[in-house]
Amino acid sequence: MLRIKNLSKRYGDHVVFQGLSRTFAPGCYALCEEENTGKSTLLGIIGGAISPDGGDVSIDGCSLVNDPDHFMACVSYVPDDCLLYPAMTGRQLLEQKAHEKDAPLSAEVLDFAYELGLHEHLDKRFEQMSTGTRRKVFLAAAALGSPAVIVADGPSNGLDTAARAVLAQRFADWARDRVVLFASHDAELVKVSHQFSIRP
Repeated sequence: MLRIKNLSKRYGDHVVFQGLSRTFAPGCYALCEEENTGKSTLLGIIGGAISPDGGDVSIDGCSLVNDPDHFMACVSYVPDDCLLYPAMTGRQLLEQKAHEKDAPLSAEVLDFAYELGLHEHLDKRFEQMSTGTRRKVFLAAAALGSPAVIVADGPSNGLDTAARAVLAQRFADWARDRVVLFASHDAELVKVSHQFSIRP
């Protein structure tokens, strides 16, 4: 269960959102709003990459504000910018994320990576990869440690048709017992999800 309670964020005089409260049971949720409505900010907060100005987020009662370490162990985040570590290889990112999650880099995770088409790319540096390939590595990393919540900003951006189909099926599988929250207008992903809005 993912709960957002009285969440607020502003940049200077611009209020992104204020007093935002929502509860998500296990399932797949698509945030399909237009640009500049705060969706990336919201996903970044839930993913632990952006600090809120007020309010809190909790996963199964574990608070982002009061217990950030345990909270981060329960969530996986796929950012919009997947070129965060230009000199790192895909395999090194998976190993680093596995270490952070105190989880094995299991055969299941590697199988998912290969289903996405990463067979020939895991030992390339991020700066050598295409946008879609970088995103595939982060998507594979999202499977590490069986997180209760998966958050993804533009998860299918740059993906080929085969990988998009694999991702849609994986989102549907995860949604059986986890919360999958993402921002996208991709019809393949949206059709396996409920739509969610930041605005009342």
